[in-house]
Amino acid sequence: MGLIHIELFATLDLVGQSPGSPDEDPVGFPFGGWQAPLLDEVAGAQVGAAYEGTDALLLGRRTYDIFAAHWPYQEGAIATLFNGVPKYVASRGRPDLSWAGSTRLGPDLAGAVREIRDRHEHVKVVGSLNLVQTLLREKLFDRLDLWVHPIVLGVGKKVFDGGAVPANVTLLEPPVAGPKGIVYLRYGLADGTPGTGDMSAPDRGAGRDD
Repeated sequence: MGLIHIELFATLDLVGQSPGSPDEDPVGFPFGGWQAPLLDEVAGAQVGAAYEGTDALLLGRRTYDIFAAHWPYQEGAIATLFNGVPKYVASRGRPDLSWAGSTRLGPDLAGAVREIRDRHEHVKVVGSLNLVQTLLREKLFDRLDLWVHPIVLGVGKKVFDGGAVPANVTLLEPPVAGPKGIVYLRYGLADGTPGTGDMSAPDRGAGRDD
């Protein structure tokens, strides 16, 4: 069984909407392209490394349309990768799938994702917040790569808006911060649900002043 990797760029208040360009989602969101002033070579290298070994993309409709209008006309390692691997598109409509290697998923999204996981080793979900929230809700992911940027927007669609369920994750490697303050976090889905405790218990030392 392969792995579903979610790749996300987010602000400190976990807004993940339209990081790359004002044109990604222009209606009602004033900060499209918020990521661009913060990019540095460290983050760029991390993104490139994160895509190594990718053998399929799983995308929401909006992200697919943006990628399909951009990557076929680009050069470089990521363009070659994206243009060459199968693309699976989650959409309730009938999108134009002219980008080579594209397939629309059926109405049983959870079942389709499980089939994709069985068919590929490393499936990358890029952007696609609506799709991401479905995967979070169904726990249909194995890895979460999160680049947290040092800005607060206060508005916009957030990574965990309405999609998350109680879950444990484990940090896979130490966080890395770049020169412009982007922090790269790599998590894996873990078993169980979050536990609770009592910080005022005697063995915690709460309230002691000696």
